[in-house]
Amino acid sequence: MTDTPQRTRPLRVLAAMSGGVDSAVAAARAAEAGHDVTGVHLALSANPQSFRTGARGCCTIEDSRDARRAADVIGIPFYVWDLADRFREDVVEDFVAEYEAGRTPNPCLRCNEKIKFAALLDKALALGFDAVCTGHYAQVILREDGTRELHRASDMAKDQSYVLGVLDDRQLAHAMFPLGDTVTTKDEIRAEAERRGLAVAKKPDSHDICFIADGDTQGFLADRLGKAEGDIVDEAGNRLGTHDGAYGYTIGQRKGLRIGTPAPDGKPRYVLDISPVNNTVTVGPAEALDVDALTAIKPRWCGAAPTGPGTYTAQLRAHGGETEVRAEAVDGTLEVTFTEPVRGVAPGQAIVLYDGTRVVGSATIASTTRAVSTASSV
Repeated sequence: MTDTPQRTRPLRVLAAMSGGVDSAVAAARAAEAGHDVTGVHLALSANPQSFRTGARGCCTIEDSRDARRAADVIGIPFYVWDLADRFREDVVEDFVAEYEAGRTPNPCLRCNEKIKFAALLDKALALGFDAVCTGHYAQVILREDGTRELHRASDMAKDQSYVLGVLDDRQLAHAMFPLGDTVTTKDEIRAEAERRGLAVAKKPDSHDICFIADGDTQGFLADRLGKAEGDIVDEAGNRLGTHDGAYGYTIGQRKGLRIGTPAPDGKPRYVLDISPVNNTVTVGPAEALDVDALTAIKPRWCGAAPTGPGTYTAQLRAHGGETEVRAEAVDGTLEVTFTEPVRGVAPGQAIVLYDGTRVVGSATIASTTRAVSTASSV
């Protein structure tokens, strides 16, 4: 059974409404199921005009108005909560600091952890709500022993469990994902919204990072961190070119390297390492990106922590595939070995472990061991 707690009795549900179609349909389904639903839009920008450009971004006054109109059609109360300061501190500033340290963060995962299922959930519970409802595609399943599990969505093409892998037992107990057990295309979700009279039915989805509306991550970081010229070198330390800031690069990047001299073998070169200490970017051949093991920190378990080594599948990116791993929690870290080498894994990314469709937990990648290299990425 999916989201079983809400079927045993009507719940007081706080529906997070972004102004998009998924969250609007989720709120409508929760209300239709008989729950006492209140809609809330999170104002996450101190300058709400700045976070959307066409189909990019979110959190504008337009989005707030779209969410309010959807709530009116559904027939539920609606409020706007200002969490801009918390969002700036926990998501935006964390994002900048991670890039400055040479790591590659996932702000959507951090937003779920710190905002939607921490700041928002805590406030909801303090006000007497039983659950927070969102438009994520994932499932919470109640087991016979009363424990809850987070599972992938029924439709793998829309599954968003990766960015929810930070949720713990307490948060899962108060999470509701009405879209998770629905095998429908996005067009069908839009058609449902239209049948319900929701004007957001034709609204384009937001893309990329919500607080970088134009999609120019490097420009966003440069505005905040300033220009810091450094060297681009090969694995032997030979200087090949320069850059304006190591923070503007990610592991596995191929384009925009500004290297004038071609590689001896004529093949493309990729970013292998980013060193904020000496502001150096190291590049090399694609095969040097292969990783066969990693260490991850700050593990968060969607239930009891696993004991001893085990075999799982792992997902390393929000839209990436699964790969088989052996993993073990050791003294507050997660030690992972890949069955087959995986290419382009970057410190700062999240690794999410799965047992079948069940989300076991997640951790932040701290270092990797390369299959074809003399050094580890740290």
